[in-house]
Amino acid sequence: MNRTHILRTFFVFFSAGLLALCALCLPAKAAADIAPQEPDPRILTLPDGEYSVRVTLAGGSGKASVNSPTLLAVSDAGVFARVCWSSSHYDYMLVDGVRYDNTAEPGSPSVFLIPVTVMDAPMPVIADTTAMGTPHEIQYTLTFDYDSIGARGQLPQEAAKRVAVMAGIIIVGGGILNYALNRRRSRA
Repeated sequence: MNRTHILRTFFVFFSAGLLALCALCLPAKAAADIAPQEPDPRILTLPDGEYSVRVTLAGGSGKASVNSPTLLAVSDAGVFARVCWSSSHYDYMLVDGVRYDNTAEPGSPSVFLIPVTVMDAPMPVIADTTAMGTPHEIQYTLTFDYDSIGARGQLPQEAAKRVAVMAGIIIVGGGILNYALNRRRSRA
């Protein structure tokens, strides 16, 4: 084997490893770690698991947004939504007077795991932002669309993970095939 072939093989496997790392996301805080709230009775009929749900944000200056659809986790601990903001400047949220801290890494968009207490109606929340220099609590409402509840695989993040994994498989497979063909040619 020559040096070029070794470097090419290394690059293929290194690229596949990077793609696999990109497919991983930071785990959200477990729903069991948060005190239960009284959720909408309709979502109590859902089996325990993770779902996608469409959410709309109202209030504030209109500059901020949240990812939609978002993750909806149903368990014995309650019903929780993983709210991901468009900004990294939110440090906590208040839902029914209970504080929920940002679970994202510093510099990443703010992420909160909050209880969902109502569906198809505005749910009042307060989010504290530090974007203006000094912290300010801003009132918002989140509306979760019950009819949009679907499989977790409908989340854009989940689709991106599947694409990254498939790309990694194709790259690794291509690298192995390339290696085998080059080895066969060198023997002939």
